[in-house]
Amino acid sequence: MKNAYKHLQKFLKKQPNKTKQLVAVRQDGRSIRYIHNPDKDVQLVAVRQDGYAIRHIHNPDKDVQLEAIKQGGHSIQWIHNPDKDVQLEAIKQGGHSIEWIHNPDKDAQLAAVRQDGDAIQHISNPDKDVQLAAVRQDGDAIQWISNPDKDVQLAAVKENGYAIQWIHNPDKDAQLAAVKQNGNNIVFCPELFPELLAAYLSSKECPEGLKQKICDPSWNPKELYKMGLTEINSRDT
Repeated sequence: MKNAYKHLQKFLKKQPNKTKQLVAVRQDGRSIRYIHNPDKDVQLVAVRQDGYAIRHIHNPDKDVQLEAIKQGGHSIQWIHNPDKDVQLEAIKQGGHSIEWIHNPDKDAQLAAVRQDGDAIQHISNPDKDVQLAAVRQDGDAIQWISNPDKDVQLAAVKENGYAIQWIHNPDKDAQLAAVKQNGNNIVFCPELFPELLAAYLSSKECPEGLKQKICDPSWNPKELYKMGLTEINSRDT
């Protein structure tokens, strides 16, 4: 690879005309680093071949920025003060691109988490609207939210019942909703085990015959929890 770049350097120094420049960047967009003051045509060809080539372009205009972003949203990290259109295009390519945007506005934040809820981890102090949008796209995104309120918790477990595992001190209704969505989530709700056990028994996840086992006085609810439902279901009645 190093030899190839050295060849390009020599090639461009000997024949710096535009035709040769275009040949070079069509083969490897990042070879634009060896071109002194490439014009817009050369810049566009370079970033279309490799969006990351924009890091080697001094003051690229908006057209060049957008072309680079279309190759991959993360190219925005090499763009100084991208405008809103460029930011939104980057986020469209991948929600996590918001990591590279300084002080994104609410529109950008919402666009990012609607594209990928997990992108909320890159947003400082997201408001409730952003939190809700994130967990509605991916319930597990709640793991990145500090002290989510009841509405956010419920939205998260509605999208994915297993999201309850990420919630510290989950609201009672959120726990019940998680168990009703998937009975196996009862293992994440020990404090309300007796009540949730009843919810589990009425859920679609409850195997036939488990109710009889639970009603057996020889079974202790606390022991059942410790053992885990998988083991309970595998035992003989």
